[in-house]
Amino acid sequence: MRRVQASRGALPLSIVALAAAALLSACGGGSGGDISPPPDPGTPPTATYKAEIRRTAMGVPHIKADTWAGAGYGYGYAQAEDNLCTMADSFLTYRGERSQFLGADAQLLASSTIGRPKNIESDFFHRHVISDDVVQKMIAAQPDNLKQLVTGFAAGYNRYVRDVKAKAGANAACASEAWVRPVSTDDIYRRMYAANLAGGYSNFLPHIAGALAPAASGPTQLSARKAAAQFASATMQLPELQVGGHEGVGSNMIGFGTAATGDGSPLLFGNPHWYWRGPDRFYQAQLTIPGQLNVSGTSFLGIPVMLIGFNDNVAWSHTVSTARRFGFFELKLASGNPTSYLRDGVTVKMQATAITVKVKQSDGGVSPVTRTLYKSEYGPMVNLGLLNPALAWNQTTAFAMRDINGENYRTFRNWLRWNQAKSLDEFIAIQREEAAIPWVNTVAVGRGTAKAWYADIGAVPNVSPAQTTSCTTPTGLSLRASLPRVPIFDGSRGYCDWQTDADSAQKGAIGASRMPSLQREDYVANMNDSYWLTQPKAPLTDYPDIMGPAGTEAVSFRTRMGNRLAQERLAGTDRYGGNRATSDIVQRMVLNSRVLTAELFKNDALDLVCATPKITVATDPQTKEAIGRDVDTGPACAALRNWDNTGTVASRGAHVWDEFWNRAALMPAATLYNVPFDAKDAVNTPRDLKATAAAGLQQAFGAAIARIEASGYALDAPRGEVLFATRGGQKIPLYGGCGGPGYFTIACSENRLDKGGYSMDANPNGNSYMQVVRFPEGGVDARTFLTFSLSDDPASAHNGDYTRAYSAGQWLKVPFSEAEIAGDAALRSTSLSE
Repeated sequence: MRRVQASRGALPLSIVALAAAALLSACGGGSGGDISPPPDPGTPPTATYKAEIRRTAMGVPHIKADTWAGAGYGYGYAQAEDNLCTMADSFLTYRGERSQFLGADAQLLASSTIGRPKNIESDFFHRHVISDDVVQKMIAAQPDNLKQLVTGFAAGYNRYVRDVKAKAGANAACASEAWVRPVSTDDIYRRMYAANLAGGYSNFLPHIAGALAPAASGPTQLSARKAAAQFASATMQLPELQVGGHEGVGSNMIGFGTAATGDGSPLLFGNPHWYWRGPDRFYQAQLTIPGQLNVSGTSFLGIPVMLIGFNDNVAWSHTVSTARRFGFFELKLASGNPTSYLRDGVTVKMQATAITVKVKQSDGGVSPVTRTLYKSEYGPMVNLGLLNPALAWNQTTAFAMRDINGENYRTFRNWLRWNQAKSLDEFIAIQREEAAIPWVNTVAVGRGTAKAWYADIGAVPNVSPAQTTSCTTPTGLSLRASLPRVPIFDGSRGYCDWQTDADSAQKGAIGASRMPSLQREDYVANMNDSYWLTQPKAPLTDYPDIMGPAGTEAVSFRTRMGNRLAQERLAGTDRYGGNRATSDIVQRMVLNSRVLTAELFKNDALDLVCATPKITVATDPQTKEAIGRDVDTGPACAALRNWDNTGTVASRGAHVWDEFWNRAALMPAATLYNVPFDAKDAVNTPRDLKATAAAGLQQAFGAAIARIEASGYALDAPRGEVLFATRGGQKIPLYGGCGGPGYFTIACSENRLDKGGYSMDANPNGNSYMQVVRFPEGGVDARTFLTFSLSDDPASAHNGDYTRAYSAGQWLKVPFSEAEIAGDAALRSTSLSE
């Protein structure tokens, strides 16, 4: 077992070895003389794993290996070195062992695609949904090179665990804990499969973990009228959709074709707005296997394949899609047997599994807790009684959930093939063939290709309009407003099964030919609205309803802002000069922190709210908390009139607008806007505030002022004082804001202003891995940020360096070629083997 390090001043081992060989030859060592070559300081020939980790500026690792297993080995080691505590904690999650070490009632430490459930619910969910048979199906579907990557990744992670436990120091917060232990390859596959479920099962974790069958009793009947009355009288408790929900996590991406860039290379801007903490946060790296793989970008922790990034010829990014990836089947239960259901008149028994979870007790002991959970042919049973008590599993009716990605084992095969793609044409062909991307849109550009590519081609349930009419149950009709475009079908009829096209990649999925895509020489873009407005000059229509709305509802202010940025750039009407989408201009443009609602509405809003010197505010329209006092509008009005309508670090007063608009936007659109949404002018509508909205706007303004006064922040405080991240006990000023007010530059804190400011230290989302990539002749030009920095270890030099660079707007020109890596001033190299 070897671990050899070299710094920028002590050249990488390959260069040292070449120099040593040349010296020996000069001394006669190469011609049979008496001087024997020194022992090879590298890896013995029998080593199973071998990798070189070259770290450059910001600690970004460039892993080089001769084999797939070696590349995985280096990548697993590097991720663990930087994020051991987060990764070890997450493997407890995927194995269903949180309660054993951390107790049943504690919540997950950080938000992720499963939210922050209690440990006990998380354990039962993962043990049930990611069962051993599912893991084996996942493994069986993978190509050999991916299997080797996974095997190496697990070995590299385990190597670091051994190293850190043998020598205390790094990752001190967790290194000595009993739950920090080696992983198996099955654990890595569990983690990979869990990522599939973010658009489906993960959003209903407690509903699946708590789907307990009622005890059998005699036949019962509930009239449709009584059932409807019970449903209507209950309050709906909808899950917070972590991916694709309100505000939630999102992303921006724009692909500029050569008509926009003005040279021979297209350009990609990619910017997922993602978790800053937890297992789903991004990790930046480069993986190189000479002649087989050379890809740079980012993946979730615990995943050995680049999910967003670039290689020598292609660059791509993703945004969360509006397409629904799941549905429910309402089951009619067999008389007197609530764990069997009828399908086309035949009784079908559910698959029961008794799952035992070990739970840590207050005295340190461990006790078992067992639940019997069930699966149907559609998928796991789900307790919709948590949505509405009338939907609870009873003697006659139960619900099963189907997530199309629960049966999609192609996801990482698709991404690995993209990692190796040699052209945009090959990239597109892979996407059409695999149709595997689980819950995101894609934008990509390629070397020598004039057009940028957009697609929402992936795994999507295949339900026809005729089925939607015939198969939607009365419950489904009742839930349609709450869960739009989610199929809730009659599970007692085979006719209601999801359909399969001739070109479907899996049973029950839409074929690639019926999913949206577009190529353009000017630009394509997506900011989490549907495929429809990928390019406002050429709206996409006539795709299955489940893919998302197409001109039937207004797009977000962030989508409008993104399109304005692109359109103004190409028209030459922004402040940057010229009319080309160059790398330098795009880098500045996407960080400018413009606020669209302020540009559109601020002057009119101030005319309506500032005419009243004092506003009597009874309650906060956002929180319903009592205020019950008069609020002086003068100072706030002055602050907003002087504000420059941006959220840059030095901009003063942005928080006043944020607090106001977040309340004003709660008013119905018909009450608020003079010009309603018009599908023919989607980038510019709705617009103009109604004068009759003055009373509601005044209440929103008064409550906003009250919140700011309670916070202690000045009304004209600079943005960087109010919005910040903390590293090493020091606040790092940030910029941007949440998507709701129309920021394109996203830093969205969940923390209330009056509870310590807009801190990005707990469970925020925002700009994460950002890339601006183009393909000049003979190379790759990539500028990147990892906004929250590479490491979660407070003692690491890379816990805050990237965040400080992001604060200063200093993009990293990330090295990609071997010459660029070798020439990086921060280069340090580690060789590993075993």
